[in-house]
Amino acid sequence: MKVTFKHLFVPAVTIQYPDVRLTLPERERNRLYVNMDDCIGCDQCARACPVDCITIETVKSLPTEDLGKTSNGKKKALWVTTFDIDLAKCCYCQLCVFPCPTECIYMTDVYEFSEFERVGFIYNYVTLTPQEIEEKKNNYAKLEAEKAAQKAAAASAPKPPVKKVVPVNPSGGDNNPKIQSVESQPKANQPQAEKVDPTSSGENKEN
Repeated sequence: MKVTFKHLFVPAVTIQYPDVRLTLPERERNRLYVNMDDCIGCDQCARACPVDCITIETVKSLPTEDLGKTSNGKKKALWVTTFDIDLAKCCYCQLCVFPCPTECIYMTDVYEFSEFERVGFIYNYVTLTPQEIEEKKNNYAKLEAEKAAQKAAAASAPKPPVKKVVPVNPSGGDNNPKIQSVESQPKANQPQAEKVDPTSSGENKEN
């Protein structure tokens, strides 16, 4: 009762929430947010997450497509087709924020996001529509098929004649070998053995 009577003479410190809210510190860690305009799909935040609550899927852009640049001047080359964060798994450690090269993911001061269903804690930050996502995947699949067809055609094409290294002057002089085709080597300049007439040699011996 001593403690109870003591509080009778102490001013009340009850906060009338939600009409009155406490001022949060500057480095509070609450709900995550992703600025997709600066996201390049590098997957660094998903790798750093210790509870695997971030899911990212990307598709390469076509050479004719221009995705623009981020706020810090980095060129974007990937379409981000999936960027989901399951805040029901998030432990608010902020480890996903530091490795981001464009600083597109960060923690906000929003802490009032309760849901009746667990599905409501899965936040989808992708700005593309489902039709656009399917279109980007089909375009990339067609590009890969065309590249595979070009490689197959190049492999089946006839190969040029093989060049062999043949020394021009093997006895001395120029020691640098030169590349010549086997078919183009002159045969007339090759040394030939002299033929000896046996009759002429016999006559010379008698004389």
